[in-house]
Amino acid sequence: MKITVVGAGAVGASCAEYIALKNFASEVVILDIKDGFAEGKAMDLMQTASLNNFDTKIIGTTNDYSKTSASDICVITSGIPRKPGMTREELIGINAKIVSEVSSSLIRFSPNTILIVVSNPMDSMTYLVHKKTGLSKNRIIGMGGALDSARFKYRIAEALNCPISDVDGIVIGGHSDKGMVPLVSKATRNSIRISNFLSDEILENIKQETKIGGATLTKLLGTSAWYAPGAAVSSIVQSIACNQHKMFPCSALLNDEYGLSDLCIGVPVILGKNGIEKIIELELDDSEYEHLKQSAESVKKTNNLID
Repeated sequence: MKITVVGAGAVGASCAEYIALKNFASEVVILDIKDGFAEGKAMDLMQTASLNNFDTKIIGTTNDYSKTSASDICVITSGIPRKPGMTREELIGINAKIVSEVSSSLIRFSPNTILIVVSNPMDSMTYLVHKKTGLSKNRIIGMGGALDSARFKYRIAEALNCPISDVDGIVIGGHSDKGMVPLVSKATRNSIRISNFLSDEILENIKQETKIGGATLTKLLGTSAWYAPGAAVSSIVQSIACNQHKMFPCSALLNDEYGLSDLCIGVPVILGKNGIEKIIELELDDSEYEHLKQSAESVKKTNNLID
């Protein structure tokens, strides 16, 4: 199993590291446009192999897409990160051009690959890749919901003062501060709804803290986060590579699911060897469905900037 990660920045490097640590891939290629940067990251990571007991081979390359040839899965982290005070929508002009060029280059050398999009604004970048490459809809996946759900579960565990392994929760909708739809009604602790343990006020606070999770970290770090995004991508990659059929909320191209069409937005999907094996349609209450529709309208407005 060969995996390519485009972008050797913090997110790309952490993604490559987590994939290697899980030891399911034979080779990971890190590609970057900065001379020697990917090679350095790859060498540094390879020097941890004997310490961390993995056999995955990690190589780096400076903009040589031939090194990515025959990749089973390609991860696109390219683009500039969101800076303090910058909305994801403001990134679109710069990142759309980058993502378009990267996806075309990857397909040229790996026509059968599955693409995972991490670049922001993520839902619109995923939609752009669909339009530019013409790949089947199951082979293009946006990462966002997996990360948003991890942040949701962190906030639930924090409020309950319990181990994160005790909680489950899911976030659908757009990967943006206003677009996320944390499904509090379906969040549980050991199969018991968290509304049995927490007040409405605390539940609302969990929702709001989840929605601004990325912005909170950007404010603290001065740039986008990288550990959790890298881990989220690696989990998606592993489910596909190992045909695990795990369910993750991911940005998928919809064709009348949830009453939405011609856009990519976060919904629960089953991930296996073919990429998106199935889109799961949840039963939403009126408030959740209305929020999802509003989120979709926002995503479409951003998409119009790249049409």
